[in-house]
Amino acid sequence: MAGLNETPRANRIHIAFFGLRNAGKSTLVNAFTGQDIAIVSDVAGTTTDPVSKAMEILPLGPCLVTDTAGLDDVGDLGAMRVRKTLDVLATTDIAVWVTAASAGSGDDVPADFRAACAARAVTLLVYRRGDSVEELKRKIAAVRLEDDTPGLLDGIVSAGDRVICVCPIDESAPKGRLILPQVQVIRDCLDRHLACTVCQPAELADCLASAADAARTVVITDSQAFAAVHQTLQTFQTSKRPNIQTSKHPNAQTPKPVLLTSFSILFARQKGDLDAYRAGLAALAGLKDGDRVLVAEGCTHHRQCNDIGTTKIPKALAKLTGRKLDFAFSSGGGFALAPTDGARVALVVHCGGCMLTRREVLRRIAACQAAGVPIVNYGLLLAAANGLRAADVLHKAD
Repeated sequence: MAGLNETPRANRIHIAFFGLRNAGKSTLVNAFTGQDIAIVSDVAGTTTDPVSKAMEILPLGPCLVTDTAGLDDVGDLGAMRVRKTLDVLATTDIAVWVTAASAGSGDDVPADFRAACAARAVTLLVYRRGDSVEELKRKIAAVRLEDDTPGLLDGIVSAGDRVICVCPIDESAPKGRLILPQVQVIRDCLDRHLACTVCQPAELADCLASAADAARTVVITDSQAFAAVHQTLQTFQTSKRPNIQTSKHPNAQTPKPVLLTSFSILFARQKGDLDAYRAGLAALAGLKDGDRVLVAEGCTHHRQCNDIGTTKIPKALAKLTGRKLDFAFSSGGGFALAPTDGARVALVVHCGGCMLTRREVLRRIAACQAAGVPIVNYGLLLAAANGLRAADVLHKAD
């Protein structure tokens, strides 16, 4: 349960240590974190996979520190390790190049690695083995990172609004807790001093009635509940009665405007590019039978019989396109537009990305655009499958 009380990895500053084999990366990481998180050995290639540790570095705040394999690893297995190391760079904010080179002899940073950092706007620092670890911490703490990540509810809510979060508790809901997107939206409401009500779809009408005195109500739903939530909103807003009454709120007044969106769309807006997702939604009309669709999720979880990625998204696409499509699935850090079987991906359907940094989500969108592959978000796709237009669930979000 301790992990539920920690800042999510996606909200941490990512600091990664790179270098050649036996440069001293693992020794430095252990000294930097004050813990033995990486195995240290004189044998070249001891570190085979990225190893990460969450910690606090003031004044930066919550950080994720990652040790990586040497970029000069050899052989087929070594090439795989190098690819994993370069995958880490995609999500890195501050890269520390660790070198055994002595002062005045150059820093041995490969030109292509330096260029990759520059292309991704990654801050690159060089540490020579034997330098002061405390001085490195001061240099890292002095880095000023530009954070252009908007708040989840920026431009959507105002003072006096009431927020209703619709959180279905079904077979896919984790036992005893809410999922991360729901928790983060509730926290955003608290930071803005907004009243927030949490309910399941069956209780939405009562919650709407209790919020009738608010300046405006914003309903944020799990994308999988769009159909039930939209039907409740239509019934609630088109009622001919002068008062909207329920058994719990018999004196409720005629409702004021209600806005609708989903947790997935909020995260897509915060970390991704809604224009790109809209274009991806429009591209559904061009899909053909047999086209490959990549369903990508930023987290890894145990898939159940009614899993959103492997079951509900394919059903939604079948409903929207009428096509028999070929599906591939990826989760966690894996994201490749070049399947091993050589099939070309015609569409990417991506989750909200709550477990990914904005840098990583934008990288994935850019990779799709460079390859000419349209990309759409879970939330927009499921809204469309339930008869809602993009404008119905974006409102001020765009």
